[in-house]
Amino acid sequence: MKGPNYWSIRRHKLIVMKLDLEDLEERPTNQIPGFLDRLKVMIPSLYEHRCSENAPGGFYLRVEEGTWMGHVIEHIALEIQTLAGMDCGFGRTRGTGEHGVYNVVFSYTEEKVGVYAAKAAVRIAEALIDSKEYDLAEDIQQMREIREDERLGPSTGSIVEEAEARGIPWIRLNRHSLVNLGYGVNQKRIQATVSSQTSSIAVEIACDKEDTKNLLEASNIPVPRGVIIYDEEDLERAVSKLGYPLVIKPISGNHGRGATINVSEWDGALIALAAAKKVSRSVIVEKFITGLDHRVLVINYNFVAAAKRTPAMVVGDGSSTIQQLIDKVNSDPRRGYGHEKVLTAIKVDPMTERILEEKELNLNSVLQKGEELFLKTTANLSTGGTSTDVTDLVHPHNVFMCERIARIIGLDICGIDIMTDDISKPLDESGGAVLEVNAAPGFRMHIAPTEGLPRNVAEPVIDMLYPPGSNSRIPIIAVTGTNGKTTTTRLIAHMAKTAGNKVGFTTSDGIYIQNQLVQRGDCTGPVSAEFVLKDPTVNFAVLECARGGILRSGLGYHNCDIGIVTNVAADHLGLRDINTLEDMARVKGVIPESVFPHGYAILNADDELVASMASKLTCKVAYFSLNENNPLVLKHCNAGGLAAVAENGYVTICKGNWKIRVDKIINIPLTFSGKALFMIQNILPAVLAGFIRNFKMEDIRLALETFIPSPVQTPGRMNLFQFKNFQVMVDYAHNPAGFQAIARFLERIDAKPKVGIIAGVGDRRDEDIILLGNLAGNMFDEIIIRQDRNLRGRSDQEIIDLMLVGVNQSGGENKVKVIPKERDAIDHALKNAKKGSFITICSDVVPDALGQIMEYKEKEDTFEILEEDIPNQH
Repeated sequence: MKGPNYWSIRRHKLIVMKLDLEDLEERPTNQIPGFLDRLKVMIPSLYEHRCSENAPGGFYLRVEEGTWMGHVIEHIALEIQTLAGMDCGFGRTRGTGEHGVYNVVFSYTEEKVGVYAAKAAVRIAEALIDSKEYDLAEDIQQMREIREDERLGPSTGSIVEEAEARGIPWIRLNRHSLVNLGYGVNQKRIQATVSSQTSSIAVEIACDKEDTKNLLEASNIPVPRGVIIYDEEDLERAVSKLGYPLVIKPISGNHGRGATINVSEWDGALIALAAAKKVSRSVIVEKFITGLDHRVLVINYNFVAAAKRTPAMVVGDGSSTIQQLIDKVNSDPRRGYGHEKVLTAIKVDPMTERILEEKELNLNSVLQKGEELFLKTTANLSTGGTSTDVTDLVHPHNVFMCERIARIIGLDICGIDIMTDDISKPLDESGGAVLEVNAAPGFRMHIAPTEGLPRNVAEPVIDMLYPPGSNSRIPIIAVTGTNGKTTTTRLIAHMAKTAGNKVGFTTSDGIYIQNQLVQRGDCTGPVSAEFVLKDPTVNFAVLECARGGILRSGLGYHNCDIGIVTNVAADHLGLRDINTLEDMARVKGVIPESVFPHGYAILNADDELVASMASKLTCKVAYFSLNENNPLVLKHCNAGGLAAVAENGYVTICKGNWKIRVDKIINIPLTFSGKALFMIQNILPAVLAGFIRNFKMEDIRLALETFIPSPVQTPGRMNLFQFKNFQVMVDYAHNPAGFQAIARFLERIDAKPKVGIIAGVGDRRDEDIILLGNLAGNMFDEIIIRQDRNLRGRSDQEIIDLMLVGVNQSGGENKVKVIPKERDAIDHALKNAKKGSFITICSDVVPDALGQIMEYKEKEDTFEILEEDIPNQH
């Protein structure tokens, strides 16, 4: 799970593991000899888990009394993540309704670590049950490595945390550090500490050491003397000109890659040249400036922070070897793997080995007491260096100089490396120099210094990207329900477009950006929602949210402005452990529960399960009903609430006890002159949504009267075709509620015979498929049973037999024919259509069915034109 979900609205990052206990369902923990003792030895920190006892040791007590293995695995999965440096505390284990099968749910920090923890927890439990040895340390290290590979870096992470604290939404765009802040037209991007506002030419200049140095020197900024070289011959001339000690580094590069400082002899210079040339073809050689290494951070051309950096080092005690001293430094609890803690553990790498070799030392050498040994040539935190905050010590002259440097280079987020003995003195007095200007400077040394005051350097970044008064979001209207959600979504999108918005919307037909279909297919899940929210041309989002996506991954956003639930009816029951209408209502209820407190949930007052969702909500509520005298609506409006009803032939908004008549029902094409009552049920929440968003009444009315039920605007939703002697309607109805809505419409249609092309859906329960057949038997005079392309786990004959059982139970004298392929079934119905008949096609693949019918229509129209032209030719 990545967003609000069935298991938790507030906790978005959850792993849901379906676990079959098999024979362990009959063996709780108190029936497994020695299990608790082995668990305490392997993971003693589980003592802190309070469980339902709400006290330390509570979980152990539950294990002692006897609990099921799913519950144990939940706690193990949580604790091993905590041991790996990711504190995760939420978990629950619930039965699925199937004997011995549970959903084990627990929180994660990094998704891939969570998945690993789920599988590892099962392996650990199995080892404990069987009393086998298990290497828990290997799992812990593996999870740490996965986290370091997957997590946002500390700089990007700090910016994202600051954005979250301000309610700014974000979406990660790749597995590295590219992040979208905000939605739609209001989005900004960051990658590490480069923003979408950062000048690309400024980055180019900063990455070219020669250009940077020339610009600074021309502006009278103190920089070290240096020359550009390409080979050993150039290096020899540079050494002769500048003299030792030297700094040798690649022209293009950052974060200290390929740089070597304090080079004091020829062999070391050759090694440094080779290291630099691995990064860049050209290399800069500078006079090494002695002093302390400082990093000054300038954001939006304002001084923000400064830190003194010290390379990884050890101090001798007269008895310990260098390796032992390194181990002692790494034992500091502030040091960890990668970026997991304030400091990074020191690793012995080729740079360290070269330093030791130059000093004629090795890892077994013993340093004298108090002797300092630097183990790296650069002071980067990622290689074990340390930082001390000196923000308050920087001299005003140096502050002015650094802000000026940022302007000279043109960098909005700028790291300036300064070498000086005393940052509290002007640089021209201390004899220091500016060594480098860095694009994408690291924030870690400022947000978590080894010593001194941490600085929230992400704050000015967000201030720059989103100044006070600016907006990071776009309006989001989310629509769910068993039936009608696609039509409601499309109507709201049409209404928003009519009101002048640039709309992106998702439906079961595809993703639309400003009415252009950009992706075809069922796009009602979180990935499709993010697709719209990431689009930089969209300023209004309408998102259809179906059951499947909510259960698979949760919602694709954290909060919406309006959440609509059209209805809850029997469909997809028995799938993904959703077995009752109440279960389904809890799934659909995720949408209104995700509405901002200042937003609105729009609920169907005629549906008891939907109306009851209001009791769990913290947002405002508006209701809609086909009955203006609905008791809930009356009570709500008497209390000053908002509702929409059908009354006296009008679509009407009730604001308190005042009525605002929007339009006559017969003027709204979607209602088929008032015959399609269920379409009115789709119109009412759409009108409410437009009213809540302050659309002009004339825009709402215009949208209602220009939204034509057609293959273009409502594909597969009551698309009506008038042939010369008969009518054809294509609809996506595929569940009992959908069939009942079609039946009510057909009752108002004067046609004979009424023909239905229908199919059962293979992954539904037997009783649901039989009910479809029963309803069809009462709706149609003639029935053609076809098959979906995807039988979803059943044989075609099994589905046909169940449908026939239902048709026969209806008691009608229906003519029934079985034609498996939808195209053949449609072809048969059209070729054999009787005069005055009405053919209803409940289609599986709507675009194909519409295309086939339009081909027939074009042929008929062409033939009629030819017939009219023939007499004129004689």
